Amino acid sequence: MKKIISLVLCLILGSFILSGCSNSSEPFEEKSYTPATQIRGVNLDVRDREIEVPLSEDEQVHIQYSENSQEYYDISVSDENVLTMASTSDKEWTDYIGGKPSAENRKISLQIPDALLDTLTLSTTNEDITLSALTVTGSITISSNGGNIAFGNLDIGSALTLNVKNGDISGAIVGSHDDFSIQSEIKKGESNLPDNKDSGEKTLNVSSNNGNVDIQFVKE
Repeated sequence: MKKIISLVLCLILGSFILSGCSNSSEPFEEKSYTPATQIRGVNLDVRDREIEVPLSEDEQVHIQYSENSQEYYDISVSDENVLTMASTSDKEWTDYIGGKPSAENRKISLQIPDALLDTLTLSTTNEDITLSALTVTGSITISSNGGNIAFGNLDIGSALTLNVKNGDISGAIVGSHDDFSIQSEIKKGESNLPDNKDSGEKTLNVSSNNGNVDIQFVKE
């Protein structure tokens, strides 16, 4: 009987300790970043963050995001004018106890100018990636592990690569089916793309594991 009482007391004490840890998270601060130079490429590599990509109203790249001292981002611009944003964490194991940050604090808005980027690379986990209709003169690469990828009419200069796990891919590509050589690998899902198509000046590579793919080709 004493052992049972001791076990119950330990469980109660432990719940209070864990509850205290989960309620001690630092508030997030809304921030924005605009590089001082003309950006030619963007690379976002984040974790557990939703990414939205609307068009910029000027010819600059703008990023809106939220961070605190435990969950923040490393933002830099290379000599080649490529903007990189990567998730960084300074958490103890107790900081992972409790719920996630609010949806508002887990969202990144990346505003990009139309037809001025050579490359665009986006990667996240457990959240969706959504892009407006836009033009990139070179290549676009998008990856989501645990979320959907959705996009408006994408006009791609050379290549589009889409990778998703436990999520769907849907959107439209400017051009015709004949413009693209296509490689697609679909596991546990349905797709309207052929597995293999060799001819085409541009490249479309699609990989999906446990999700459906619906990509349309549209006229300019």
